Amino acid sequence: MSTTRASAASSASAMSGPIGIFGGTFDPIHYGHLRTAYELLATLRLPEMRFMPAGNPPHRNQTIASNEQRLQMVRAATAGQPGFTVDDREMRKPGLSYTVETLAELRTEMPARPLCLIVGMDAFLGLPKWHRWRDLLTLAHLVVAHRPGWRAPSMGPLGELLVDHGTGTVSDLHEATAGRIYIHAVTQLEISSTDVRALIGAGSDPRYLMPEGVRSIILESGCYAR
Repeated sequence: MSTTRASAASSASAMSGPIGIFGGTFDPIHYGHLRTAYELLATLRLPEMRFMPAGNPPHRNQTIASNEQRLQMVRAATAGQPGFTVDDREMRKPGLSYTVETLAELRTEMPARPLCLIVGMDAFLGLPKWHRWRDLLTLAHLVVAHRPGWRAPSMGPLGELLVDHGTGTVSDLHEATAGRIYIHAVTQLEISSTDVRALIGAGSDPRYLMPEGVRSIILESGCYAR
């Protein structure tokens, strides 16, 4: 294949391959988030991992940093990494942000493109509490990122869901637009946003827990200072 044809094929793949949807409050974003996203970008052969900061999620208390500050931090954290993009639609949406509604919007915009919703194992175990949770797989694949040693449920509604929709083959995520569940162990860095906020509130420096650009925004804004 010539260089021109190879480049064209690569461009076409990037325009049609699955998009990873990585949502969260990111209050603040840190290396734990970024490492998980980076590993899944490579493992799933995704041309794009889209970070989607939550606006007003129904299952969380109000964020500490403002929407503008969190968006600024996510943009700073993802800048320069090929394949990482940022989508602020949930922050611009009035009212509560429901994942199923966001996926429905994306599906309308990209009817033929696979979508991979990235969730942690703890979020997956709580899936039956999500708004219209059974509709998620009609809109996207579920990619469950977990730490080594965790076991997926084998009974109950989630066990049945895994029997019907589970796959261990990455290509299945490329060949259908939605409907599969893929579980993958990722490197789990023992960092949490809650602990980071507590550390900063106690007057400690968050250096090396996040990219320097994020740290600078936090220290200059004082958004987590007590």
